[in-house]
Amino acid sequence: LGVFLTCTYTAKEDTKKPKKPKLYVPQIDCDVKAGKIINPEFIAKCPPGCQDVKYRVYGTDIYASFSSVCNAAIHSGIIDNTGGKILVQKVAGHSGYRGSFSNGVRSLSLPRWRESFLVSEGKPRKGVAYPSTLEYSSSKSTAVKSGNDHVNVPTGDAVRKEYQTSPVPTPATQMATTTPTPTTTTTDPSTTVPQPTTTPATTRTTAAAAKTRPGLHRVRDMAFRGISTSASNRNIVRHNTGVQRQEPVATFQRAAGSSAHLGQPLSTHRWSPSFLFLGFSSKEELNPKPLESISQGNQNCKVDLSFLMDGSWSIGKRRFQLQKRFLGNVAQALGIGSAGPRMGIIQYGDDPSTEFNLQTYANSKDLRNAIEKIQQKGGLSNVGKALSFVNKNFFLDANGNRGGAPNVVVVVVDGWPTDRVEEASRLARESGINIFFVTVEAAAQNEKQNVIEPNFVDKAVCRTNGFYSINVPSWFSLHKVVQPLVKRVCDTDRLVCSKTCLNSADIGFVIDGSSSVGTSNFRTVLQFVANISKEFEISDTDTRVGAVQYTYEQRLEFSFDKYSTKEDVLSAIKRISYWSGGTSTGAAISYASEQLFSKSKPNKRKIMILITDGRSYDDVSVPAMEAHRNGVIAYSIGVAWAAPDELEAIATDPHKEHSFFVDEFDNLYRYVNQLIQNICTEFNSQPRN
Repeated sequence: LGVFLTCTYTAKEDTKKPKKPKLYVPQIDCDVKAGKIINPEFIAKCPPGCQDVKYRVYGTDIYASFSSVCNAAIHSGIIDNTGGKILVQKVAGHSGYRGSFSNGVRSLSLPRWRESFLVSEGKPRKGVAYPSTLEYSSSKSTAVKSGNDHVNVPTGDAVRKEYQTSPVPTPATQMATTTPTPTTTTTDPSTTVPQPTTTPATTRTTAAAAKTRPGLHRVRDMAFRGISTSASNRNIVRHNTGVQRQEPVATFQRAAGSSAHLGQPLSTHRWSPSFLFLGFSSKEELNPKPLESISQGNQNCKVDLSFLMDGSWSIGKRRFQLQKRFLGNVAQALGIGSAGPRMGIIQYGDDPSTEFNLQTYANSKDLRNAIEKIQQKGGLSNVGKALSFVNKNFFLDANGNRGGAPNVVVVVVDGWPTDRVEEASRLARESGINIFFVTVEAAAQNEKQNVIEPNFVDKAVCRTNGFYSINVPSWFSLHKVVQPLVKRVCDTDRLVCSKTCLNSADIGFVIDGSSSVGTSNFRTVLQFVANISKEFEISDTDTRVGAVQYTYEQRLEFSFDKYSTKEDVLSAIKRISYWSGGTSTGAAISYASEQLFSKSKPNKRKIMILITDGRSYDDVSVPAMEAHRNGVIAYSIGVAWAAPDELEAIATDPHKEHSFFVDEFDNLYRYVNQLIQNICTEFNSQPRN
């Protein structure tokens, strides 16, 4: 019997399922940015209290890597201010990040950044091993390249920190995996966008496609319903007649390998719908026609242009035809071509849809023919929703966006919008989109009470100086504004919303070369200068960089117009030789004002970044005030023995946003991202008059 029981017990032990190893979730602080964590994918626990403006977030749904991980998770709705577990996945950098207000968190916009990340619920994905500790990188510099050369700057070793918030697992429960090794993958942007396919044989009938038009918006033409119109009935509410139409059903499929940049498919996670939704729905967009003939176009008008055409019921059938004729005439006057303007059209009603994008047609003739075939959508006049759609989905590389050409949106609206436009317009402007409005038959005095958002044009356009808005008294006189509109959108020098914080400044570095700095630390300062410079778009028409070194005396290392490429600027920074001497910071500010900023271009923001390690032998307040009066935005960075009162005197108000202090030179790298963030935040908050 004893032998039998022993055998039975042994058999049960053998048939027991092995215990699933417990996942130890490391905790991160509220101020931890995704870019500081080496792991390409990880699960972490956020503490309570991360919903704070000091933990900045850049982007919506997809975030720039120097955003606070935990506050981004709150912004996306994955967790709330009580904290919780989240899953983070690193992805490639994007050309633009859209700011928004969500779940109590205001995220900021950013033109571009080198790395992004996504957040989702903190549930492990099948087949993926997650680290129980996170690897933190605090690399102090990045090699500056110029051709095949590298800057030989002392960088210090990469500092890695590991945080263990749970007890070290015993060997019996230790996960038999290792931390994933980060990899760098170069992908074509178009491969990350799901490619839509159409099923021509599949149609659907949309009952009640024509939604009831509220009384606050006018119905101007009911001829297509068999009802005559006159001055006495232009405010009659158009009721739903149950119009039915057939349209192709777009079936979106994830292309094979489209999630390769994430390492695993995304379908098992709760991503925000606005990140996955692309919204393309027209035949031309889903199945572009081959270009029969390619024209070079008007090379004096190189813009990427999107028209938002009003397809609402208020416009009526006849006036919709007049609008199409107007758009065709604009296309002809522009001179569409591969080296000139490109034009796409989005029709909006209740929801926007792309009729065709920037690369669908490459000459004016084909474009005009396509415009004639556009069918009216109907619905409300939701301009705000259409502007959000443009900002997120239209100006993409896959749709023919050229990058070097200004992005322009022209909104044609009948009367007034039926939703709010201010927030959507602000986000579009911060992304570098120039917004024009063409309003037809604006609200009469007795109708203004029905307008949802008074002064909606001034809240939407790129600038409120009248250049970006045209009011037309009647649809029948719309043809008169073709040439004035074309002249304005082609005046690229005045398309100021194409300017972003990264491509519209003259940045002058004023570098302390005194004896107290030393040769090794001076090279560290140069690496700091190079790391800031490389984040900007440098050319003779974009951001320009100059440098001054000072001791008792001053020396112009190179002026704003000396170098017009990023490679040349970085190479010039590398070649700056250490001077050594005293510290006359006040005289250096005056010298930079005369030799650098007095020669700045009128349309450039003048930014001075001064780095010093000690108290000045002369007065700094008077030269600094003079520079401020001349429009110079001054940032001061003090190291070691720098005097706080002098740093504040040098910096532009508010001092906290423009003055920084570090205890040693090796910690300068920590302020690269902060400095760029502050420059961009200040740029995006400037007035629009």
